[in-house]
Amino acid sequence: MGFSMQPYGIQSMLKEGHQHISGLNEAVIKNIDACKQLSTITRTSLGPNGMNKMVINHLDKLFVTNDAATIVNELEVQHPAAKILVLAGKAQQEEIGDGANLTISFAGEILQSADELIRMGLHPSEIISGYNKAIIKAIEILSELVEPGSENMDVRNKEQVICRMKAAVASKQFGQEDILCNLIADACIQVCPKNPVNFNVDNIRVAKLVGGGLINSSIVRGMVLKGDTVGTIKRVEKGKGECLSVSFCFGPVVVFAGGVDTSATETKGTVLIHSAEQLENYAKTEEAKVEELIKAVADSGAKVIVSGAAVGEMALHFCERYKLMVLKISSKFELRRFCRTTGAIAILKLSPPSPDDLGHVDSISVEEIGGARVTIVRNEEGGNSVCTVVLRGSTDSILDDLERAVDDGVNTYKAMCRDSRIVPGGAATEIELAKRLREFSFKETGLDQYAIAKFAESFEMIPKTLAENAGLNAMEIISSLYAEHASGNTKVGIDLEEGVLKDVSTTNVWDLYVTKFFALKYAADAACTVLRVDQIIMAKPAGGPRRDAAPAPGGMDED
Repeated sequence: MGFSMQPYGIQSMLKEGHQHISGLNEAVIKNIDACKQLSTITRTSLGPNGMNKMVINHLDKLFVTNDAATIVNELEVQHPAAKILVLAGKAQQEEIGDGANLTISFAGEILQSADELIRMGLHPSEIISGYNKAIIKAIEILSELVEPGSENMDVRNKEQVICRMKAAVASKQFGQEDILCNLIADACIQVCPKNPVNFNVDNIRVAKLVGGGLINSSIVRGMVLKGDTVGTIKRVEKGKGECLSVSFCFGPVVVFAGGVDTSATETKGTVLIHSAEQLENYAKTEEAKVEELIKAVADSGAKVIVSGAAVGEMALHFCERYKLMVLKISSKFELRRFCRTTGAIAILKLSPPSPDDLGHVDSISVEEIGGARVTIVRNEEGGNSVCTVVLRGSTDSILDDLERAVDDGVNTYKAMCRDSRIVPGGAATEIELAKRLREFSFKETGLDQYAIAKFAESFEMIPKTLAENAGLNAMEIISSLYAEHASGNTKVGIDLEEGVLKDVSTTNVWDLYVTKFFALKYAADAACTVLRVDQIIMAKPAGGPRRDAAPAPGGMDED
Protein backbone atom coordinates (compact mmCIF):
# COMPACT_ATOMS: atom_id res chain seq x y z
CA MET A 1 0.00 0.00 0.00
CA GLY A 2 1.50 3.39 -1.07
CA PHE A 3 1.75 6.13 1.51
CA SER A 4 -0.15 9.28 0.41
CA MET A 5 0.65 12.51 2.20
CA GLN A 6 -2.37 14.45 3.43
CA PRO A 7 -2.60 18.01 2.04
CA TYR A 8 -2.15 20.74 4.62
CA GLY A 9 -2.62 24.53 4.77
CA ILE A 10 -4.57 26.16 1.96
CA GLN A 11 -4.30 22.99 -0.15
CA SER A 12 -6.52 21.14 2.33
CA MET A 13 -9.12 23.92 2.15
CA LEU A 14 -9.51 24.30 -1.62
CA LYS A 15 -10.42 21.85 -4.35
CA GLU A 16 -7.69 19.99 -6.17
CA GLY A 17 -6.46 21.83 -9.26
CA HIS A 18 -6.64 25.37 -7.83
CA GLN A 19 -3.83 27.91 -8.08
CA HIS A 20 -2.76 30.13 -5.23
CA ILE A 21 -0.23 32.97 -5.51
CA SER A 22 0.54 35.30 -2.62
CA GLY A 23 3.19 37.64 -1.28
CA LEU A 24 4.81 40.79 -2.63
CA ASN A 25 7.18 39.14 -5.06
CA GLU A 26 4.77 36.55 -6.34
CA ALA A 27 1.45 38.39 -6.64
CA VAL A 28 2.09 42.16 -6.67
CA ILE A 29 5.26 42.21 -8.78
CA LYS A 30 3.85 39.69 -11.26
CA ASN A 31 0.60 41.64 -11.58
CA ILE A 32 2.55 44.83 -12.22
CA ASP A 33 4.66 43.01 -14.78
CA ALA A 34 1.58 41.82 -16.71
CA CYS A 35 0.18 45.38 -16.77
CA LYS A 36 3.55 46.73 -17.95
CA GLN A 37 3.51 44.27 -20.85
CA LEU A 38 0.06 45.49 -21.93
CA SER A 39 0.98 49.17 -21.70
CA THR A 40 4.19 48.48 -23.68
CA ILE A 41 2.01 47.21 -26.53
CA THR A 42 -0.25 50.27 -26.58
CA ARG A 43 2.45 52.87 -25.85
CA THR A 44 4.10 52.74 -29.27
CA SER A 45 0.71 53.60 -30.81
CA LEU A 46 0.30 56.78 -28.75
CA GLY A 47 0.03 60.10 -30.57
CA PRO A 48 -0.08 61.12 -34.22
CA ASN A 49 3.12 59.27 -35.15
CA GLY A 50 2.02 56.12 -33.31
CA MET A 51 2.83 52.86 -35.04
CA ASN A 52 0.11 50.51 -36.25
CA LYS A 53 -0.45 47.07 -34.78
CA MET A 54 -1.47 44.09 -36.84
CA VAL A 55 -3.83 42.04 -34.71
CA ILE A 56 -5.39 38.77 -35.90
CA ASN A 57 -8.19 37.74 -33.57
CA HIS A 58 -9.56 34.26 -32.77
CA LEU A 59 -11.85 34.42 -35.80
CA ASP A 60 -8.91 35.11 -38.15
CA LYS A 61 -10.07 38.68 -38.74
CA LEU A 62 -7.24 41.08 -39.45
CA PHE A 63 -7.01 44.50 -37.78
CA VAL A 64 -4.36 47.03 -38.78
CA THR A 65 -4.80 49.95 -36.41
CA ASN A 66 -3.24 52.23 -33.81
CA ASP A 67 -6.51 52.57 -31.88
CA ALA A 68 -5.77 51.22 -28.40
CA ALA A 69 -9.40 50.37 -27.64
CA THR A 70 -9.61 48.08 -30.69
CA ILE A 71 -6.19 46.53 -29.99
CA VAL A 72 -6.94 45.55 -26.37
CA ASN A 73 -10.47 44.40 -27.28
CA GLU A 74 -9.19 41.98 -29.90
CA LEU A 75 -6.20 40.73 -27.89
CA GLU A 76 -8.42 38.69 -25.53
CA VAL A 77 -6.24 39.43 -22.49
CA GLN A 78 -6.26 36.50 -20.05
CA HIS A 79 -4.27 37.82 -17.10
CA PRO A 80 -6.69 39.06 -14.40
CA ALA A 81 -4.60 42.12 -13.45
CA ALA A 82 -4.04 43.21 -17.07
CA LYS A 83 -7.80 42.81 -17.59
CA ILE A 84 -8.34 45.61 -15.06
CA LEU A 85 -6.35 47.94 -17.33
CA VAL A 86 -8.38 46.77 -20.33
CA LEU A 87 -11.59 47.59 -18.44
CA ALA A 88 -10.24 51.06 -17.59
CA GLY A 89 -9.50 51.61 -21.31
CA LYS A 90 -13.01 50.42 -22.22
CA ALA A 91 -14.58 52.74 -19.64
CA GLN A 92 -12.67 55.67 -21.18
CA GLN A 93 -13.74 54.63 -24.68
CA GLU A 94 -17.40 54.46 -23.63
CA GLU A 95 -17.35 57.66 -21.59
CA ILE A 96 -15.44 59.91 -24.01
CA GLY A 97 -14.61 57.82 -27.08
CA ASP A 98 -10.97 58.91 -27.13
CA GLY A 99 -7.97 58.66 -24.80
CA ALA A 100 -8.07 54.89 -24.18
CA ASN A 101 -4.37 54.70 -25.10
CA LEU A 102 -3.48 57.46 -22.63
CA THR A 103 -5.40 55.61 -19.89
CA ILE A 104 -3.69 52.25 -20.44
CA SER A 105 -0.19 53.65 -21.08
CA PHE A 106 -0.32 56.00 -18.09
CA ALA A 107 -1.66 53.25 -15.79
CA GLY A 108 1.21 51.01 -16.92
CA GLU A 109 3.70 53.80 -16.28
CA ILE A 110 2.52 54.55 -12.72
CA LEU A 111 2.57 50.81 -11.96
CA GLN A 112 6.17 50.69 -13.25
CA SER A 113 6.97 53.51 -10.80
CA ALA A 114 5.17 51.60 -8.03
CA ASP A 115 7.35 48.57 -8.82
CA GLU A 116 10.50 50.68 -8.25
CA LEU A 117 9.06 52.02 -4.98
CA ILE A 118 8.22 48.50 -3.74
CA ARG A 119 11.78 47.39 -4.49
CA MET A 120 13.00 50.41 -2.51
CA GLY A 121 11.04 49.07 0.47
CA LEU A 122 7.76 51.01 0.46
CA HIS A 123 4.57 49.15 1.29
CA PRO A 124 1.82 49.12 -1.41
CA SER A 125 -0.64 50.85 0.97
CA GLU A 126 1.77 53.81 1.35
CA ILE A 127 2.09 54.00 -2.44
CA ILE A 128 -1.71 53.93 -2.85
CA SER A 129 -2.10 56.71 -0.28
CA GLY A 130 0.50 58.83 -2.14
CA TYR A 131 -1.09 58.12 -5.52
CA ASN A 132 -4.54 59.13 -4.23
CA LYS A 133 -3.17 62.45 -2.97
CA ALA A 134 -1.33 62.94 -6.29
CA ILE A 135 -4.39 62.33 -8.49
CA ILE A 136 -6.54 64.73 -6.44
CA LYS A 137 -3.83 67.37 -6.78
CA ALA A 138 -3.32 66.59 -10.50
CA ILE A 139 -7.03 67.12 -11.25
CA GLU A 140 -6.94 70.37 -9.28
CA ILE A 141 -3.94 71.58 -11.37
CA LEU A 142 -5.62 70.37 -14.59
CA SER A 143 -8.63 72.63 -14.00
CA GLU A 144 -6.23 75.58 -13.55
CA LEU A 145 -4.66 74.87 -16.97
CA VAL A 146 -8.00 75.24 -18.80
CA GLU A 147 -7.86 77.86 -21.55
CA PRO A 148 -9.85 80.91 -20.34
CA GLY A 149 -13.07 81.50 -22.26
CA SER A 150 -13.17 77.96 -23.72
CA GLU A 151 -16.11 76.97 -21.50
CA ASN A 152 -18.44 79.05 -23.69
CA MET A 153 -18.66 77.50 -27.09
CA ASP A 154 -21.09 77.50 -29.97
CA VAL A 155 -21.32 73.81 -30.95
CA ARG A 156 -22.61 74.86 -34.38
CA ASN A 157 -19.52 76.96 -35.12
CA LYS A 158 -17.43 74.78 -37.45
CA GLU A 159 -14.08 76.44 -36.65
CA GLN A 160 -14.48 75.98 -32.89
CA VAL A 161 -15.57 72.36 -33.38
CA ILE A 162 -12.59 71.53 -35.65
CA CYS A 163 -10.18 73.20 -33.21
CA ARG A 164 -11.29 70.80 -30.43
CA MET A 165 -11.64 67.73 -32.62
CA LYS A 166 -8.40 68.00 -34.56
CA ALA A 167 -6.11 66.43 -31.95
CA ALA A 168 -8.35 63.38 -31.46
CA VAL A 169 -8.62 62.70 -35.20
CA ALA A 170 -4.94 63.45 -35.90
CA SER A 171 -3.87 60.83 -33.35
CA LYS A 172 -5.61 58.20 -35.55
CA GLN A 173 -5.05 59.63 -39.05
CA PHE A 174 -2.08 62.00 -39.00
CA GLY A 175 -1.86 64.16 -42.11
CA GLN A 176 -5.47 63.56 -43.11
CA GLU A 177 -7.10 65.26 -40.12
CA ASP A 178 -8.05 68.39 -42.07
CA ILE A 179 -10.18 66.51 -44.63
CA LEU A 180 -11.71 64.24 -41.97
CA CYS A 181 -12.44 67.00 -39.44
CA ASN A 182 -14.27 68.96 -42.15
CA LEU A 183 -16.51 66.01 -42.94
CA ILE A 184 -17.14 65.05 -39.30
CA ALA A 185 -17.82 68.63 -38.16
CA ASP A 186 -20.31 69.17 -41.02
CA ALA A 187 -22.10 65.91 -40.28
CA CYS A 188 -22.27 66.56 -36.50
CA ILE A 189 -23.52 70.14 -36.87
CA GLN A 190 -26.26 69.01 -39.27
CA VAL A 191 -27.73 66.48 -36.83
CA CYS A 192 -27.10 68.47 -33.63
CA PRO A 193 -30.46 68.86 -31.79
CA LYS A 194 -31.72 72.13 -30.29
CA ASN A 195 -30.29 71.10 -26.94
CA PRO A 196 -26.73 69.90 -27.79
CA VAL A 197 -26.50 67.81 -24.60
CA ASN A 198 -28.94 65.36 -26.24
CA PHE A 199 -26.63 64.76 -29.22
CA ASN A 200 -26.83 61.08 -30.22
CA VAL A 201 -23.69 59.44 -31.65
CA ASP A 202 -25.85 56.85 -33.45
CA ASN A 203 -27.21 59.56 -35.76
CA ILE A 204 -23.87 59.75 -37.61
CA ARG A 205 -23.57 56.70 -39.82
CA VAL A 206 -20.51 55.61 -41.79
CA ALA A 207 -20.72 53.97 -45.22
CA LYS A 208 -17.43 52.40 -46.33
CA LEU A 209 -16.99 51.95 -50.07
CA VAL A 210 -13.76 50.50 -51.45
CA GLY A 211 -12.15 52.51 -54.24
CA GLY A 212 -11.08 56.12 -54.76
CA GLY A 213 -9.30 57.89 -51.92
CA LEU A 214 -10.14 59.91 -48.85
CA ILE A 215 -10.39 63.00 -51.06
CA ASN A 216 -13.51 61.45 -52.71
CA SER A 217 -15.29 61.06 -49.36
CA SER A 218 -18.47 63.06 -48.83
CA ILE A 219 -21.41 63.44 -46.50
CA VAL A 220 -25.05 62.71 -47.27
CA ARG A 221 -27.94 64.17 -45.31
CA GLY A 222 -29.89 60.98 -44.90
CA MET A 223 -28.84 57.37 -45.33
CA VAL A 224 -26.71 55.32 -47.69
CA LEU A 225 -27.92 51.73 -48.01
CA LYS A 226 -25.67 49.15 -49.64
CA GLY A 227 -27.56 47.32 -52.35
CA ASP A 228 -30.00 48.00 -55.16
CA THR A 229 -33.76 48.47 -55.11
CA VAL A 230 -35.85 45.36 -55.69
CA GLY A 231 -37.86 46.50 -58.72
CA THR A 232 -37.06 48.45 -61.87
CA ILE A 233 -37.90 51.90 -60.46
CA LYS A 234 -34.58 53.39 -59.43
CA ARG A 235 -35.47 57.00 -58.76
CA VAL A 236 -38.32 58.98 -57.24
CA GLU A 237 -38.47 62.76 -57.41
CA LYS A 238 -40.94 65.39 -56.16
CA GLY A 239 -43.76 62.93 -56.23
CA LYS A 240 -43.01 61.40 -59.62
CA GLY A 241 -41.39 58.02 -60.11
CA GLU A 242 -39.02 57.51 -63.00
CA CYS A 243 -38.45 54.10 -64.43
CA LEU A 244 -34.92 52.86 -65.06
CA SER A 245 -33.34 56.28 -64.53
CA VAL A 246 -31.11 56.82 -61.61
CA SER A 247 -33.16 59.73 -58.34
CA PHE A 248 -36.78 59.91 -56.04
CA CYS A 249 -37.89 63.16 -54.54
CA PHE A 250 -40.30 64.06 -51.80
CA GLY A 251 -42.08 60.75 -51.97
CA PRO A 252 -44.28 59.62 -49.14
CA VAL A 253 -42.73 56.40 -47.81
CA VAL A 254 -44.45 53.44 -46.20
CA VAL A 255 -42.47 50.88 -44.13
CA PHE A 256 -43.63 47.27 -43.69
CA ALA A 257 -41.58 45.50 -41.04
CA GLY A 258 -42.95 42.05 -41.80
CA GLY A 259 -42.28 41.95 -45.54
CA VAL A 260 -44.49 42.45 -48.59
CA ASP A 261 -46.00 39.10 -49.49
CA THR A 262 -49.21 37.11 -49.23
CA SER A 263 -49.55 36.07 -45.62
CA ALA A 264 -50.10 32.43 -44.78
CA THR A 265 -53.03 31.56 -42.55
CA GLU A 266 -52.30 30.86 -38.90
CA THR A 267 -54.12 27.51 -38.94
CA LYS A 268 -53.81 24.75 -41.46
CA GLY A 269 -56.79 24.30 -43.71
CA THR A 270 -57.80 21.97 -46.52
CA VAL A 271 -59.45 23.32 -49.64
CA LEU A 272 -61.48 20.85 -51.67
CA ILE A 273 -61.61 21.82 -55.34
CA HIS A 274 -63.99 19.94 -57.68
CA SER A 275 -63.38 21.57 -61.04
CA ALA A 276 -60.76 23.46 -63.06
CA GLU A 277 -62.96 26.55 -62.88
CA GLN A 278 -62.83 26.55 -59.09
CA LEU A 279 -59.02 26.18 -59.20
CA GLU A 280 -58.79 29.16 -61.58
CA ASN A 281 -61.03 31.26 -59.33
CA TYR A 282 -58.99 30.28 -56.25
CA ALA A 283 -55.76 31.59 -57.84
CA LYS A 284 -57.56 34.73 -59.03
CA THR A 285 -58.88 35.63 -55.57
CA GLU A 286 -55.34 35.42 -54.14
CA GLU A 287 -54.15 37.67 -56.95
CA ALA A 288 -57.02 40.10 -56.43
CA LYS A 289 -56.36 40.25 -52.72
CA VAL A 290 -52.67 41.20 -53.23
CA GLU A 291 -53.65 43.75 -55.89
CA GLU A 292 -56.23 45.27 -53.55
CA LEU A 293 -53.61 45.71 -50.80
CA ILE A 294 -50.97 47.21 -53.12
CA LYS A 295 -53.57 49.50 -54.74
CA ALA A 296 -54.64 50.71 -51.27
CA VAL A 297 -50.96 51.56 -50.53
CA ALA A 298 -50.64 53.42 -53.84
CA ASP A 299 -53.94 55.28 -53.23
CA SER A 300 -52.68 56.47 -49.85
CA GLY A 301 -50.12 58.57 -51.77
CA ALA A 302 -47.08 56.43 -51.02
CA LYS A 303 -44.40 56.29 -53.71
CA VAL A 304 -41.94 54.01 -51.93
CA ILE A 305 -42.47 50.73 -50.12
CA VAL A 306 -39.72 49.65 -47.72
CA SER A 307 -39.83 46.03 -46.67
CA GLY A 308 -38.13 44.52 -43.62
CA ALA A 309 -38.27 40.99 -45.04
CA ALA A 310 -38.81 39.20 -48.34
CA VAL A 311 -40.81 40.75 -51.17
CA GLY A 312 -43.06 38.24 -52.95
CA GLU A 313 -43.05 37.86 -56.74
CA MET A 314 -46.72 38.68 -57.08
CA ALA A 315 -46.54 41.67 -54.75
CA LEU A 316 -43.55 42.99 -56.70
CA HIS A 317 -45.48 42.64 -59.97
CA PHE A 318 -48.30 44.86 -58.65
CA CYS A 319 -45.81 47.35 -57.14
CA GLU A 320 -44.31 47.72 -60.61
CA ARG A 321 -47.78 48.15 -62.13
CA TYR A 322 -48.63 50.96 -59.69
CA LYS A 323 -45.16 52.56 -60.14
CA LEU A 324 -44.08 51.97 -56.55
CA MET A 325 -40.40 51.81 -55.71
CA VAL A 326 -39.52 48.81 -53.52
CA LEU A 327 -36.57 48.78 -51.10
CA LYS A 328 -35.56 45.86 -48.95
CA ILE A 329 -33.75 46.49 -45.63
CA SER A 330 -33.13 43.21 -43.85
CA SER A 331 -31.41 44.63 -40.74
CA LYS A 332 -33.99 45.69 -38.19
CA PHE A 333 -31.57 48.27 -36.72
CA GLU A 334 -31.09 49.80 -40.16
CA LEU A 335 -34.88 49.74 -40.61
CA ARG A 336 -35.30 51.69 -37.35
CA ARG A 337 -32.77 54.27 -38.51
CA PHE A 338 -34.61 54.53 -41.83
CA CYS A 339 -37.85 55.19 -39.92
CA ARG A 340 -36.06 57.84 -37.87
CA THR A 341 -34.68 59.51 -41.02
CA THR A 342 -38.01 59.58 -42.83
CA GLY A 343 -40.37 59.93 -39.88
CA ALA A 344 -42.29 56.82 -40.99
CA ILE A 345 -43.93 54.35 -38.59
CA ALA A 346 -43.22 50.69 -39.35
CA ILE A 347 -46.39 48.67 -40.02
CA LEU A 348 -46.25 45.03 -38.97
CA LYS A 349 -48.27 43.40 -41.74
CA LEU A 350 -49.28 44.35 -45.25
CA SER A 351 -52.29 46.64 -44.81
CA PRO A 352 -53.40 50.06 -46.09
CA PRO A 353 -51.36 52.72 -44.24
CA SER A 354 -52.93 55.71 -42.50
CA PRO A 355 -51.56 59.19 -43.37
CA ASP A 356 -49.83 59.31 -39.94
CA ASP A 357 -47.81 56.17 -40.76
CA LEU A 358 -46.24 57.65 -43.89
CA GLY A 359 -42.75 59.12 -43.84
CA HIS A 360 -41.22 61.60 -46.29
CA VAL A 361 -37.97 61.77 -48.20
CA ASP A 362 -36.57 64.35 -50.60
CA SER A 363 -35.15 61.78 -52.96
CA ILE A 364 -34.19 58.14 -53.19
CA SER A 365 -31.78 57.21 -55.93
CA VAL A 366 -29.64 54.27 -56.90
CA GLU A 367 -26.10 55.31 -57.71
CA GLU A 368 -22.98 53.41 -58.58
CA ILE A 369 -19.97 54.30 -56.45
CA GLY A 370 -16.72 52.49 -57.10
CA GLY A 371 -18.42 49.51 -58.74
CA ALA A 372 -20.90 49.04 -55.88
CA ARG A 373 -24.56 49.96 -56.29
CA VAL A 374 -25.88 51.92 -53.33
CA THR A 375 -29.28 53.40 -52.58
CA ILE A 376 -29.00 56.97 -51.32
CA VAL A 377 -31.92 58.25 -49.24
CA ARG A 378 -31.69 62.04 -49.03
CA ASN A 379 -33.72 64.07 -46.60
CA GLU A 380 -32.38 67.61 -46.68
CA GLU A 381 -35.49 69.61 -45.89
CA GLY A 382 -37.15 69.61 -42.49
CA GLY A 383 -35.90 68.06 -39.28
CA ASN A 384 -33.26 65.66 -40.47
CA SER A 385 -31.93 63.38 -37.79
CA VAL A 386 -29.45 61.07 -39.57
CA CYS A 387 -26.33 61.97 -41.52
CA THR A 388 -24.01 59.55 -43.31
CA VAL A 389 -20.28 59.99 -43.92
CA VAL A 390 -19.35 58.15 -47.14
CA LEU A 391 -15.72 57.05 -46.76
CA ARG A 392 -13.61 55.97 -49.72
CA GLY A 393 -10.28 54.17 -49.48
CA SER A 394 -8.15 51.60 -51.26
CA THR A 395 -8.47 48.65 -48.85
CA ASP A 396 -10.89 47.40 -46.21
CA SER A 397 -8.39 47.82 -43.37
CA ILE A 398 -7.76 51.46 -44.33
CA LEU A 399 -11.52 52.06 -44.38
CA ASP A 400 -11.91 50.40 -40.96
CA ASP A 401 -9.21 52.67 -39.56
CA LEU A 402 -10.82 55.75 -41.12
CA GLU A 403 -14.12 54.69 -39.55
CA ARG A 404 -12.44 54.51 -36.13
CA ALA A 405 -11.09 58.04 -36.66
CA VAL A 406 -14.61 59.26 -37.55
CA ASP A 407 -15.96 57.49 -34.45
CA ASP A 408 -13.41 59.26 -32.28
CA GLY A 409 -14.24 62.60 -33.86
CA VAL A 410 -18.00 62.13 -33.33
CA ASN A 411 -17.49 61.03 -29.72
CA THR A 412 -15.28 64.07 -29.12
CA TYR A 413 -18.11 66.25 -30.48
CA LYS A 414 -20.51 64.61 -28.03
CA ALA A 415 -18.06 65.26 -25.18
CA MET A 416 -17.62 68.94 -26.18
CA CYS A 417 -21.42 69.36 -26.27
CA ARG A 418 -21.38 68.52 -22.56
CA ASP A 419 -18.15 70.25 -21.55
CA SER A 420 -16.24 72.34 -24.08
CA ARG A 421 -13.28 73.32 -21.87
CA ILE A 422 -9.88 72.74 -23.47
CA VAL A 423 -6.31 72.36 -22.20
CA PRO A 424 -3.05 72.71 -24.17
CA GLY A 425 -2.11 69.62 -26.20
CA GLY A 426 1.23 68.40 -27.54
CA ALA A 427 2.33 67.22 -24.04
CA ALA A 428 2.28 70.80 -22.67
CA THR A 429 -0.35 69.88 -20.04
CA GLU A 430 1.53 66.75 -18.93
CA ILE A 431 4.85 68.54 -18.40
CA GLU A 432 3.13 71.30 -16.43
CA LEU A 433 1.41 68.62 -14.27
CA ALA A 434 4.74 66.87 -13.73
CA LYS A 435 6.45 70.14 -12.75
CA ARG A 436 3.73 71.24 -10.31
CA LEU A 437 3.24 67.80 -8.76
CA ARG A 438 6.98 67.52 -8.10
CA GLU A 439 6.85 70.87 -6.29
CA PHE A 440 3.82 69.58 -4.33
CA SER A 441 5.72 66.41 -3.29
CA PHE A 442 8.46 68.52 -1.64
CA LYS A 443 5.85 70.04 0.69
CA GLU A 444 4.58 66.62 1.82
CA THR A 445 6.07 64.85 4.81
CA GLY A 446 6.18 61.11 5.34
CA LEU A 447 6.62 58.32 2.83
CA ASP A 448 3.80 59.61 0.62
CA GLN A 449 6.15 62.16 -0.92
CA TYR A 450 8.14 59.43 -2.72
CA ALA A 451 4.97 58.08 -4.31
CA ILE A 452 3.83 61.60 -5.32
CA ALA A 453 7.26 62.35 -6.83
CA LYS A 454 7.14 59.09 -8.82
CA PHE A 455 3.58 59.85 -9.96
CA ALA A 456 4.80 63.26 -11.19
CA GLU A 457 7.72 61.63 -13.00
CA SER A 458 5.28 59.22 -14.75
CA PHE A 459 3.80 62.17 -16.68
CA GLU A 460 7.11 62.41 -18.57
CA MET A 461 6.09 59.20 -20.33
CA ILE A 462 3.74 61.15 -22.63
CA PRO A 463 6.23 63.68 -24.11
CA LYS A 464 8.87 60.93 -24.14
CA THR A 465 6.61 58.55 -26.11
CA LEU A 466 5.42 61.28 -28.49
CA ALA A 467 9.02 62.23 -29.22
CA GLU A 468 10.21 58.62 -29.60
CA ASN A 469 7.33 57.70 -31.92
CA ALA A 470 8.22 60.72 -34.09
CA GLY A 471 11.91 59.73 -34.12
CA LEU A 472 13.11 62.69 -32.03
CA ASN A 473 15.58 62.83 -29.16
CA ALA A 474 13.30 62.29 -26.15
CA MET A 475 15.67 63.43 -23.38
CA GLU A 476 16.51 66.64 -25.20
CA ILE A 477 12.80 67.42 -25.80
CA ILE A 478 11.83 66.76 -22.15
CA SER A 479 14.64 68.90 -20.71
CA SER A 480 13.78 71.75 -23.14
CA LEU A 481 10.09 71.45 -22.17
CA TYR A 482 10.95 71.69 -18.46
CA ALA A 483 13.14 74.73 -19.15
CA GLU A 484 10.31 76.49 -21.07
CA HIS A 485 7.71 75.67 -18.40
CA ALA A 486 10.03 76.76 -15.59
CA SER A 487 10.25 80.20 -17.22
CA GLY A 488 6.42 80.45 -17.18
CA ASN A 489 5.52 79.39 -20.76
CA THR A 490 2.83 76.89 -19.72
CA LYS A 491 1.48 76.43 -23.24
CA VAL A 492 4.69 75.21 -24.87
CA GLY A 493 4.35 71.71 -26.32
CA ILE A 494 5.95 69.57 -29.02
CA ASP A 495 5.28 70.34 -32.67
CA LEU A 496 5.73 66.85 -34.11
CA GLU A 497 5.78 67.95 -37.76
CA GLU A 498 8.90 70.07 -37.34
CA GLY A 499 10.29 68.30 -34.29
CA VAL A 500 10.62 71.52 -32.27
CA LEU A 501 8.89 73.09 -29.27
CA LYS A 502 6.13 75.59 -30.02
CA ASP A 503 3.37 77.42 -28.22
CA VAL A 504 0.28 75.26 -28.84
CA SER A 505 -1.95 78.31 -29.30
CA THR A 506 -0.03 79.00 -32.55
CA THR A 507 -0.15 75.38 -33.79
CA ASN A 508 -3.79 75.05 -32.61
CA VAL A 509 -3.32 71.73 -30.81
CA TRP A 510 -5.85 71.50 -27.99
CA ASP A 511 -7.14 68.55 -26.00
CA LEU A 512 -10.53 68.35 -24.33
CA TYR A 513 -10.39 68.79 -20.56
CA VAL A 514 -12.84 65.91 -19.98
CA THR A 515 -10.69 63.48 -22.01
CA LYS A 516 -7.64 64.19 -19.82
CA PHE A 517 -9.72 64.29 -16.63
CA PHE A 518 -11.26 60.83 -17.10
CA ALA A 519 -8.08 59.28 -18.57
CA LEU A 520 -6.01 60.25 -15.50
CA LYS A 521 -8.82 59.30 -13.10
CA TYR A 522 -9.38 55.86 -14.64
CA ALA A 523 -5.63 55.18 -14.92
CA ALA A 524 -5.02 56.03 -11.24
CA ASP A 525 -8.07 53.96 -10.15
CA ALA A 526 -6.93 50.96 -12.19
CA ALA A 527 -3.35 51.20 -10.88
CA CYS A 528 -4.51 51.44 -7.25
CA THR A 529 -6.83 48.44 -7.76
CA VAL A 530 -3.92 46.35 -9.07
CA LEU A 531 -1.66 47.48 -6.18
CA ARG A 532 -4.28 46.53 -3.56
CA VAL A 533 -4.14 42.88 -4.63
CA ASP A 534 -1.80 40.75 -2.51
CA GLN A 535 -3.14 37.26 -3.25
CA ILE A 536 -4.49 35.56 -6.35
CA ILE A 537 -6.60 32.46 -5.76
CA MET A 538 -7.85 30.74 -8.90
CA ALA A 539 -10.30 27.87 -8.67
CA LYS A 540 -9.96 24.84 -10.89
CA PRO A 541 -11.38 25.73 -14.33
CA ALA A 542 -14.80 24.22 -15.00
CA GLY A 543 -14.94 21.06 -17.06
CA GLY A 544 -16.32 20.80 -20.57
CA PRO A 545 -14.69 21.59 -23.89
CA ARG A 546 -12.56 24.69 -24.14
CA ARG A 547 -14.05 27.57 -26.11
CA ASP A 548 -11.04 27.77 -28.41
CA ALA A 549 -10.64 24.02 -28.77
CA ALA A 550 -11.27 22.63 -32.23
CA PRO A 551 -14.52 20.66 -32.62
CA ALA A 552 -14.05 16.92 -32.75
CA PRO A 553 -13.87 15.56 -36.31
CA GLY A 554 -17.09 13.92 -37.36
CA GLY A 555 -18.98 15.92 -34.74
CA MET A 556 -22.24 17.70 -35.31
CA ASP A 557 -20.56 21.09 -35.89
CA GLU A 558 -19.17 20.05 -39.26
CA ASP A 559 -22.13 21.27 -41.29
